[in-house]
Amino acid sequence: MEGVERVTVAREFASVLSPEGKLEPTEAFEPFADRLKQANDELWGTAFRQMKLVRAFDREGTNLQRQGQLALYVQLEGQEAAQIGSGLATRPQDTVFPSYREHGVGLVRGLDLVKILALLRGVTNSGWNPEEENNFRNYTLVIASQTLHATGYAMGQTLDGKVGTGNADEDEATIVYFGDGSTSQGDLNEALVFAKSYNTPEVFFLQNNHWAISVPVSVQSPVPLYRRADGFGIPSVQIDGNDVMAAWAVTGQFMDDARAGKGPSFIEALTYRMGAHTTSDDPTKYRTRDEEQHWRERDPIDRLEKYLRAQGTTDAFFSDIETEAADYASDIRRRTLALPNPEPLQMFNHAYAEPNQEIERQQMAFFDFEASLEEDA
Repeated sequence: MEGVERVTVAREFASVLSPEGKLEPTEAFEPFADRLKQANDELWGTAFRQMKLVRAFDREGTNLQRQGQLALYVQLEGQEAAQIGSGLATRPQDTVFPSYREHGVGLVRGLDLVKILALLRGVTNSGWNPEEENNFRNYTLVIASQTLHATGYAMGQTLDGKVGTGNADEDEATIVYFGDGSTSQGDLNEALVFAKSYNTPEVFFLQNNHWAISVPVSVQSPVPLYRRADGFGIPSVQIDGNDVMAAWAVTGQFMDDARAGKGPSFIEALTYRMGAHTTSDDPTKYRTRDEEQHWRERDPIDRLEKYLRAQGTTDAFFSDIETEAADYASDIRRRTLALPNPEPLQMFNHAYAEPNQEIERQQMAFFDFEASLEEDA
């Protein structure tokens, strides 16, 4: 049981929905209790549906990679509550900066998730145009670099006068997602410095899934990661990342504060990566079965289902969602396999905003190379 003991956490975090699906708010959740009163079971039904859809997508993505249809796949199973809950707490005018595992947040924001698989299939340069995807920015594979991008963008929101006007339908905020491994990178710490110095309208959302590939969080930090924010003067809270209600309420409160001009905040969502870091990783080399079972018993989807059933949600509701999720996965597979190969010269487009002689030279050299292949044929 060594692995289980290492990842078991104290109940000091903000949580409201217990693993048994009961409303049992912790003391740390009390500052956000009023926020929860704004929700209803219709919202939690929506959250459950989206959690089931993204898990179906996740498993289909894994299958596609195993069958040679994707170069790589990044699994999220186990982190659905943190992503769906926080994503539902954003507003249309907000901007989201993901890392590379935020498929659930993308689903909430309206992203066609096939575009993620197009990126991992290698048939697109970046995946999507964020301006056309409800301000859901592109995936970033360089660890923690998106935190700097987000902070710079949030600084711009302030300079453009889009923060603290009192108009809830227009004031903006930024949320940036990253993992526990990112907290060991300089980029995140620099982002926190600038965020506090410029009072950015920003929420830093850390998904602590306990493993930075094969390095446990206990090696990365001797203290809870949310306390890192204290050194920068940024308010922070640790939440139960498998509790969709806590994720929604805490994120919503901090995003409201950001839009009102109260500056940045920091959330550490304690969750668990059920699968591998990516499909090129083998977690059996560094994790125990006991540890995995410990977290399986805290599955975020099972937890919400227990709550909804206790509220009288019918079997038909769950059956319909199971059918929808299966159909969704089949549609994801069909459209992924139908993705066309890109025109090779597209790689030179949009490398720079303005014409660039070096890029033009490279493009002509590539064009001549292609022509030479046709002549040889």
